[in-house]
Amino acid sequence: MTLELKQETETIGIDLTGHALLEEPLLNKGSAFTEAERRDLGLTGLLPYHLSTLEEQLARTWENYCRLETPLEKYIFLTSLQDRNEVLFYRLTGTYITEMMPIIYTPTVGLGCQVYSHIFRRPRGLYISYPYRHEIDSLLANCPLSSVEVIVVTDGERILGLGDQGVGGMGIPVGKLSLYTLCAGIHPRTTLPIMLDVGTNNRERLEDPLYLGWRHERIRGAGYDEFVEEFVRAVMRRFPRVLLQWEDFSKFNAPRLLARYRDQLCTFNDDIQGTGAVTLAGMLAATQLLGQRLSDQRIVIFGAGASASGISEQIVTAMIEEGSTESAARRAISLIDSHGLVHDGRDDLDQFKARYAHSRDQLVGWQADDPGHYGLAEVVRRLHPTVLIGTSAQTGAFTEEVVREMASRVDRPIIFPLSNPTSKSEADPADLFRWTDGRVLTATGSPYPDVELAGRRVRIGQCNNAFIFPGVGLGVVSTGARRVTNPMFVAAARVLSSYAPALTVADDPLYPPLTRVREVSRAVAIAVAREAMRAGLADQLDDDDLEARIESKMWVPHYASYRLQQQTIIASK
Repeated sequence: MTLELKQETETIGIDLTGHALLEEPLLNKGSAFTEAERRDLGLTGLLPYHLSTLEEQLARTWENYCRLETPLEKYIFLTSLQDRNEVLFYRLTGTYITEMMPIIYTPTVGLGCQVYSHIFRRPRGLYISYPYRHEIDSLLANCPLSSVEVIVVTDGERILGLGDQGVGGMGIPVGKLSLYTLCAGIHPRTTLPIMLDVGTNNRERLEDPLYLGWRHERIRGAGYDEFVEEFVRAVMRRFPRVLLQWEDFSKFNAPRLLARYRDQLCTFNDDIQGTGAVTLAGMLAATQLLGQRLSDQRIVIFGAGASASGISEQIVTAMIEEGSTESAARRAISLIDSHGLVHDGRDDLDQFKARYAHSRDQLVGWQADDPGHYGLAEVVRRLHPTVLIGTSAQTGAFTEEVVREMASRVDRPIIFPLSNPTSKSEADPADLFRWTDGRVLTATGSPYPDVELAGRRVRIGQCNNAFIFPGVGLGVVSTGARRVTNPMFVAAARVLSSYAPALTVADDPLYPPLTRVREVSRAVAIAVAREAMRAGLADQLDDDDLEARIESKMWVPHYASYRLQQQTIIASK
């Protein structure tokens, strides 16, 4: 199949007819094909007589969606719609974005990944399995797209807070790329989800007779690194200007792979840099609301994996921009991992943790749970944090004791339980408001309902990466940026923080509603593009040309007119 994508007001030349056309999700219009198209493209008699409009199809699809009862049923319905008619899928999800976002992504996508092999209907993207490690160039050549601008890749080892899901992790790249289109207008014809199937250590998956992945324990060590290296080299050969996003790799591999490849191609890790930027945005909004500076905060991060590394590095970059020294910025951040507070008396610290380690001399007189192990309660009691962030995937870790202790020392504590999905959250916002007498400033990783407290209705903002990475991607592909840097993400965070409803209305959230995500993404893209140009990493454009280029990249789901064309050229709008 070949496709010529032009401006929305123009006709698209296609070379598919009949059933083959109805099977192509980006071209299929279902009952909305016109009379002329039905005759010219061999569709007469293959469709009901009535010529539907997109609005009629939207009403019918929404009606069917509303009949479904469980999130998983809705997830399967939307996945099937995306595989059948992408224009209708994006029109539906865009029209009802607040309802749809928790279904097509967190938290429901996690459940979809867990049962992936049982609900599988149609492949999407590329599955690069370890037994094919010497054939990656051939596998990429099988991709039907010749103009790929964004790739999201996972190996399925750390799916949200659910752990190793093997090939089921493919639900994450598919979902992330859907958000690139939904939130920032990146054309779906230019996106490619990829699953690196290197096996799984999930016994439930390995013992499942319906499991679709390579039934083998995970490849580790040199074999894994060589496989990833060959994948990256093959991508660079096939798609030399692509933006490659790493997603849901283990806390061991994620920062290591980012460090290895960030200066070799245009790449970033959303779990690290995207999570860092969206969290920073919430903190900037909260401190602005309180009339304080970010660099004056005392920050405790509970959970010291990939997400914590990104949050820490983004905070440090922003503090330095405020005038802080790097050493002072790092001292403001305390990390707690599975062995307690990170300090220099421990011999198990990786390079990231060592940069934030407290001096053991500062801990004299502290109460340890075990020798050298200082838990969250003791850290909060001793350090009096103003900001508490959870990235641990430990349900309920922010206990009443911990929160009340923090609130006794801080007038307006900032507490972000960010672990996904909801079942892994460190605290329920309703509890946080109750334990702080309504004084907390909070945001969560997964969506939560409003909190009713003493006649107040407080809306809970979602610290959702969808406010950051789609706009970052849009800014990168619009300007041909050659690298992605931390200052680009800080620029994105500052833009997002300016959209915080709490800055103008009491009890409003620290993050804007999803209904504004396209507006936010456009503003983020402009800020990221300007930073890329300032750093000499992108095409140099004046403001008018930059905004025009970004606008031209923001695809809106619509039905174009078709004409039969035997030979066409694939190109983006």
